Amino acid sequence: DWDDIPPSSALEEISEEEAVQIIAEPLLPLQSTTLRDYVDHSETLAKLVHLGVDLSQVEKRQKAGQLLLTLDFEKDIRKILLFLKDVGIEDNQLGPFLTKNPYILGEDLEALETRVAYLKSKKFGNSEIAQMVSRAPYLLLFSVERLDNRLGFFKNELGLSVKKIKDLVIRLPRLLTGKLEPVKENLQVCQIELGFQRNEIQQIVYKTPKILTASKKRLRQTFDYLHNVMGIPHHMLTRFPQVFNSQLLRIRERHMFLVFLGRAQYDPAQPSYISLDQLVSLPNEVFCTEIAKASIQDFENFLKTL
Repeated sequence: DWDDIPPSSALEEISEEEAVQIIAEPLLPLQSTTLRDYVDHSETLAKLVHLGVDLSQVEKRQKAGQLLLTLDFEKDIRKILLFLKDVGIEDNQLGPFLTKNPYILGEDLEALETRVAYLKSKKFGNSEIAQMVSRAPYLLLFSVERLDNRLGFFKNELGLSVKKIKDLVIRLPRLLTGKLEPVKENLQVCQIELGFQRNEIQQIVYKTPKILTASKKRLRQTFDYLHNVMGIPHHMLTRFPQVFNSQLLRIRERHMFLVFLGRAQYDPAQPSYISLDQLVSLPNEVFCTEIAKASIQDFENFLKTL
């Protein structure tokens, strides 16, 4: 009976057979393909799952799985969770947040606090920082130098006031985390290819920051249709830049329907003027009844003829 055997000395050699019986703890699976297999053995992973972290998503991220297996919940992770709650991430958002950015659990707490202090020094309020961090989960992985360079870049390139730049990155915080090349290219496209003036570009970007990260092909095609087919001048596009976020197909279908009805009038000086905003943002029913003065059935029948 095994109970009679005295605890073996650490140096004492034992047979393999005995060894097998002594190991009561289940071994870590040696070659596991999924983090799930580790949950029973790792208190850290079990607690993260309990928080709502989706391990099947985490393991798709490079080296994230290995990172989590090296961390201790009490020693490493708890303080980061408290920090994130301080920043304003709600309890029910911690799981989804860490699923997107598990790397923050391996960051140095002081470095994270310094980055938040930097944002506060730039007059970002607590709720604004919370909003930015939850919408751009990687934001706090970037050093103060990088964040500072970013804000400087947008200030120089766009020539907007500090307050407006702040407002811009609160609305689209991935401007601080994404690559700068596409942004530079889009600004070039707007200026050189599409022919907007610097002050027009400032207004467009401030109203619709997404233009900075939009696909260049889409920008060109949408501009080409609005300007060259529909005859919309630059100053009108500057007033309603949200049209660049609309699907070209939608713009084209509605414009052609209005042409068919003899209602395609985009000149504000004319009594039957239709604004670009009305053209693209209204749902089909409202667009038909209020703008085209036709039934949705008329519109659907017209689309079949295209």
